Order: sequence, then structure tokens, then C-alpha cells
Amino acid sequence: MGGTPKGRYWEEFTVGEVLVTGRRTVDGGDVSRFAGLTGDFNPLHTDAEFAKTTPFGARVAHGILTLAVSNGSQKLAGWFEGTTLALLGLDRVRFTAPVKFGDTVHTEMTLKERRESSKPGRGVVIFEASVKNQRGETVCSYEESVLVRRRP
Repeated sequence: MGGTPKGRYWEEFTVGEVLVTGRRTVDGGDVSRFAGLTGDFNPLHTDAEFAKTTPFGARVAHGILTLAVSNGSQKLAGWFEGTTLALLGLDRVRFTAPVKFGDTVHTEMTLKERRESSKPGRGVVIFEASVKNQRGETVCSYEESVLVRRRP
């Protein structure tokens, strides 16, 4: 990566602040591409007739796809562009409602903790994240730990 990082440094994150990503609509093409990429062709996601027999009544997005969309929307927001050193972990991941085709999701991240790293020039930020649909229902929640650069 060249140039000056555009993302936020560790010192620029404040415990208690809430970051909200942009929205993204999930559709059948997303699910088909994800199935092809991962090899997860579970009929719940790929077979409309089978999916009609499930409690959801129709095909739904993969839970991991929802998590990936959440991660991508964080990157698009720019908070971590050029300042992230590592995604340290995703803990307590829960999928609490289906993402149906045509649902529009966004992620709300509350900064829970900010601590120095044992190595110089870096720090850890820990977020409670909730992925919500257009009705405000949480469809996925998790804790995310990110290692970010400190100011030079």
C-alpha cells in the first residue's frame, strides 16, 4: 500500500462510540456466487423448491455470507483502511434471524474496549457488532477484535 493510511489510528477510537456502515441489499446472485466460491450448496440456500418446505418458506442467505457482507461494509466505510494490521478474532457469533433475498443490511458497531498492545506502534480495539435488516431486526451479532496502528 502506498501513501498515507486513510483509516483511523488506535488513538482516534473512543470507547462507547457507535460506528454505522452503509447499507447493502442481499440478492440471489450474491448467494449463488457465495455458494460457488465456498462450495456450500446447501439446498436451503440454492434450491427454491426445497427451501419452500423449511420454516423460512424460501431460500435464505448463508449466515457466513451475512458475516462477510458485514466485514466488507466495514472496509468500505474506510475506518480501517491502511491502519489495520490484523483481524484478531470474531467471538460469540450468533445468527438470530434469516437474511432473505431482497433484505437490506447494515452493521452497527459499538466500541467496547481499547487497549495497548504488548508491541509498540499498535493497539487493539474491540467492538460489539450487530448486523440489522431494513426492519431494524438483528440478524447477526458478534464481538470483533482488530489490531490497528498507533499514530507514528
